[in-house]
Amino acid sequence: MEKRLAKINISAAGGTAAKGAKTCKVTLPTAWVEAMGISLEQRDVALFFDGNQIILTCRLSCSEFAKQKRALGHKVWRLCFYDGDRLCTTIYADFTDETLAAENHVDDPVKTAFGNNPVPNWEDFQTFLQERCIPKERAGLREYLEALDLDEYDPLAIIQKTGGRIAEDQQWIEVEDV
Repeated sequence: MEKRLAKINISAAGGTAAKGAKTCKVTLPTAWVEAMGISLEQRDVALFFDGNQIILTCRLSCSEFAKQKRALGHKVWRLCFYDGDRLCTTIYADFTDETLAAENHVDDPVKTAFGNNPVPNWEDFQTFLQERCIPKERAGLREYLEALDLDEYDPLAIIQKTGGRIAEDQQWIEVEDV
């Protein structure tokens, strides 16, 4: 791995940023950017921060994400979230390393799986699954699970049986092991 030292350029943020807001930038070597396949036409990247380091990767499409994860032998599921007959969000979830990629097909955040969150994480995904199921605290849960032929509360298994349908809306989920 090639390593270089750099300085972060810090300047006042413009536009509609809050008073006193700052913009931070780092200049990257062109050779690195080109080696990653980043160009003027394709320059979307994903940034990850774990508290100690920032990682920059090319942003993969959902299908590229799934293909890459399957090539590693990971267990990947595709969930298609619908409102009526309209596909709103496609989610590829890697249950091996607990990562995901999501793509919205509608502009209305109310109709999407993760609302205004463009980069959901595994915790967001688990919350989404639980929101499309009977609450874990509901009275009569054991009988409900028995009716579905399930031994334990597992949101994905419940959604596979119920389609993620709940009484209050027309939304549902199609689940496929890819």
